[in-house]
Amino acid sequence: MASEIKVPTLGESVSEATLGQWLKQPGEPVALDEPVASLETDKVAVEVPSPIAGVMGQHLVAEGETVGVGAVLGVVEDAGAAGVTTAANAAPVQAAATVGAPGNATAQTLSPAVRRAVLEHGIDPAKVVGTGKDGRLTKEDVLGAAKRAGDTPATSGPATSGPAAAAPAAAPVAATVGGARREERVKMTRLRQTIARRLKEAQNTAAMLTTFNDCDMGEVMAMRERYRDMFEKKHGVRLGFMSFFAKAAALAARDIPAVNARIDGDEIVYHDYLDISVAVSAPNGLVVPVVRNVDQMGFADIERAIADLGRRAKDGSLTMEDMAGGTFTISNGGVFGGLMSTPIINPPQSAVLGLHRIEDRPVVRGGQIVIRPMMYLALSYDHRLVDGREAVTFLKTIKEAIEDPGRLLVDL
Repeated sequence: MASEIKVPTLGESVSEATLGQWLKQPGEPVALDEPVASLETDKVAVEVPSPIAGVMGQHLVAEGETVGVGAVLGVVEDAGAAGVTTAANAAPVQAAATVGAPGNATAQTLSPAVRRAVLEHGIDPAKVVGTGKDGRLTKEDVLGAAKRAGDTPATSGPATSGPAAAAPAAAPVAATVGGARREERVKMTRLRQTIARRLKEAQNTAAMLTTFNDCDMGEVMAMRERYRDMFEKKHGVRLGFMSFFAKAAALAARDIPAVNARIDGDEIVYHDYLDISVAVSAPNGLVVPVVRNVDQMGFADIERAIADLGRRAKDGSLTMEDMAGGTFTISNGGVFGGLMSTPIINPPQSAVLGLHRIEDRPVVRGGQIVIRPMMYLALSYDHRLVDGREAVTFLKTIKEAIEDPGRLLVDL
């Protein structure tokens, strides 16, 4: 007897998604609640579990297709009927590149990103041990094998930048021209399309402007070093820089509420709370979950919340609720080595704070040139709502709080 695999409820106001990848191929055994497919919504990837234990049956929807809530994606045959469904008589709608895993005759599907890395580096995937779920190959596995083999890719560097970036959802169609020259076409994922649309809408709608400042990170670095071990021992989490900036943003937003507000039609909506959207790394790129009520949280609470979101982003368990809302955004491009940027507002928010790398630079202190660990700060804001004076004051308040962390304790 077969059981249907249906698209689950995806969250409030989300009615459809894109089938990003089949995680199980026809004929493969599946356990109860084991993920068999991955769906991409406008904000997150959602894994679809198997309704029963048995054998994967026919795929009724191809990767890259758009499906609605409740749609049937495929079927799973129960364990008692395992002999009636095989890879031969339940062919998928879409052909997928497969490879035998080392020491295992079972074929596994290569994701588009892995497939591209294999082609670029000339790696035999059958000779690489996969570290992903169920022993699947990851892009990092292929890159590691290429590095061990002394291979140098034809191109290097990040493929995308910004608050979020998603891996391709469909196999690239490559065209070789003149031997070494290549082109490829990759269908944009649903997430990437949404990001592109929202960022362009932000540029078209908001009167965006960016103001800059720099801050001396010496005091925060010294405090972090001084209390690092005690903090971790007591709270079970590391003391990072993000909690200092989150607390500083809460302090500044109290004085400049427009930065934490939004425009709704011909009205301004002010919030008496601060929900900060924080960019964290996920397998498919950067996502921006929300830390709520930051203005009421202590350093340990903020660090625990960010660490939890980071862990769930990596294992793909973030929910739509984790991504919803947010009244202000902090984007830390410094973790990737960025020196300066002009971050784009995350609508309907009115401002975003950009953090950058810490770099020793010569500065004047007391008439003397000294070397200090400096960071550039950038505040992009909607000039329709936030005046230049308010933006500069907001950023200056953050600078002062970071350079003198004691202000965070006495609300100055």
